[in-house]
Amino acid sequence: MSVKFTVVIQKEEDWYVSRCLENNVASQGKTIEESMANLSEAISLYYEDNDVESISLPVFVTTMEVAI
Repeated sequence: MSVKFTVVIQKEEDWYVSRCLENNVASQGKTIEESMANLSEAISLYYEDNDVESISLPVFVTTMEVAI
């Protein structure tokens, strides 16, 4: 089974941290590609112990402006 997930990647010092919005699974790597590969593995491991039916889709991503 193949499922698309929404992923956010942020650079934190020397690491790229990737986080899946649907299940809050996160991972990191020295490059974006490494971070994504590590996240893919982490998500696969997460769903070994959790029901795939629990995936809450869809997630809507947008931007907003806030006065600071």
